[in-house]
Amino acid sequence: MNHTRVITIDGPAGSGKSTVARLLAKRLGIDFLDTGAMYRAAALLGLRRKADWNDPKMLVRLVQGHEIVNQFGKTTLDGEDVSEAIRTSEVTGLTHFAADNPEIREVMVTLQRQCAVGRSLVTEGRDQGSVVFPDAYRKFYLSASAEERARRRAEELRARGENPDVEELRQQILLRDQRDSQREVGPLRVPDGAIVIDSTAMSVDEVVEKMYQLTQSRR
Repeated sequence: MNHTRVITIDGPAGSGKSTVARLLAKRLGIDFLDTGAMYRAAALLGLRRKADWNDPKMLVRLVQGHEIVNQFGKTTLDGEDVSEAIRTSEVTGLTHFAADNPEIREVMVTLQRQCAVGRSLVTEGRDQGSVVFPDAYRKFYLSASAEERARRRAEELRARGENPDVEELRQQILLRDQRDSQREVGPLRVPDGAIVIDSTAMSVDEVVEKMYQLTQSRR
């Protein structure tokens, strides 16, 4: 299986991976693989089937019996477009049951590789360059300070009319970093051969431009 046209972006929560990946894919004229949407689809499936969230094995069997695909900006579950359905707050609150399940992550690795067959794409996550596509055409690791990620998150929440505590957000981010880096399956780490970009003092456009130039220079 040839994944030489896959570009991976790994990094901690809140570093801007999704935004950058979408824009980079658009700039390069290739597709964006939204791996987070696939875990959300697994959570939606569990919700619809009234899964016992405390039974990890049951969740694995459930996911294995259904088709989850993300391509062309759309997420489908057994052929049904669930792109909107997976964005509800209820699904968001349940997604960690899928993402934190080692066996489901193994299933998702297979599905994500299948999504890439015959396609050029940009994909982001915490294990894309290290586990899913170790032979990717170009690998990036996008980081930013916990303070900057907390500030960005606070801006998002203020835009929704909330009044967040920035220090509390920073503590949550540090805890998430620790949890993600200590996971048994697909832990957060800098993939071998990845170019590390610290976006703390960079705008989104500057990050995308730098990745674009580095990807083009590889040619």
